[in-house]
Amino acid sequence: MIANGTSPFRRFLVYLSLIRFSHTVFALPFALIGFSLGFIELKQKGIILPFQWPLFVKMLLCMVFARSAAMAFNRYLDRHYDALNPRTAKREIPAGIIKPQHALVFTIVNSLLFVLTTWFINTACFYLSFIALFVTLFYSYTKRFTALCHLVLGLGLALAPIGAFLAVTGYFALLPVLFSASVLTWVAGFDIIYALQDENFDRSNKLHSIPAALGVKKALLVSVVLHFLTAATVIAAGIIGRFHWVYWCGAASYIAMLVYQHLLVKPGDLSKVNIAFANTNGIAGVLFAIFTIISFFV
Repeated sequence: MIANGTSPFRRFLVYLSLIRFSHTVFALPFALIGFSLGFIELKQKGIILPFQWPLFVKMLLCMVFARSAAMAFNRYLDRHYDALNPRTAKREIPAGIIKPQHALVFTIVNSLLFVLTTWFINTACFYLSFIALFVTLFYSYTKRFTALCHLVLGLGLALAPIGAFLAVTGYFALLPVLFSASVLTWVAGFDIIYALQDENFDRSNKLHSIPAALGVKKALLVSVVLHFLTAATVIAAGIIGRFHWVYWCGAASYIAMLVYQHLLVKPGDLSKVNIAFANTNGIAGVLFAIFTIISFFV
């Protein structure tokens, strides 16, 4: 457990580790795409707004609060399974670094801050915040009863681009929905790859996942199909949005990284799962966001 004399900075780092803050790189690039797309949408309607720094900060805070709540709750709920799994036994709660009740309080505080922040954005974001919060927290239960848990995780992160777009415009549109669909299938696909590490553990502990239900080979095939859909939605967004060629450079790099991670992980060799999960997908999302946002303003 965190000692009473531990410095505030040390406590801060421990909680960043609890929520795997570095994994924010998966959803944040698409939130930035959705946010930028909102200004482009309004400009096409003849409404030209200068960049809204206060709104940008509130959007980022929503991202941080929602994700922190979801991750902390997942760690809290899974603490007994994490303690049994050699891969996760050293996580903060099973290792005794953070008390379970402290993680739960952290979840509640971040949930309240998320909803409160949406109140200061607009009415649409505030009312939809309860649905978004439900989806992101509900994911933690799904592995107990459905192998489709990967899709629920994808849905939770897929709220980032449409949520950021709503923060700017206050209404839905097709393009941010397509980017959200891309995130859903992308995250679900690479989460299946990540879950390959726990295939036997999940099966023996009656936890549900695609690898536990189908085995490694078929699970990888499902992941390929999902990432094919990811590529399809990215291409569809580019065509419908009539984006600049810079966008297509980003789309090409993104799809190439999707293909690359499937070359890294094979049924007989799972040694590079972590590289495929974290490094490859992190780079893919950031590169795609950079090219896409540049294309909006070229």
